[in-house]
Amino acid sequence: MWVLVTYDVNTETAEGRSRLRHVAKTCESYGQRVQKSVFECTVNATVFHEMRSQLLNIIDEDLDSIRFYKLPEGREKRVEEYGVGNVIDFTGPLLV
Repeated sequence: MWVLVTYDVNTETAEGRSRLRHVAKTCESYGQRVQKSVFECTVNATVFHEMRSQLLNIIDEDLDSIRFYKLPEGREKRVEEYGVGNVIDFTGPLLV
């Protein structure tokens, strides 16, 4: 499944800044950053539940927000991109 993860973490305190870094690091382990607080992840249902659980354990639901958008497959047909960005297509051949 293709999931878009977006978040807004309150960074007014040191604890908030720490949560922000922790959320970003966790998201990086499941997908790729496409904007500052937006990640695209291609995961199966089991991995999605694991990722969601980890992220919900990090945020403070009284101060922060996180959204998971489960999108249909076929990113290349559904996303228009303009400007700066280096999104890697992990479904195609990878050259080393």
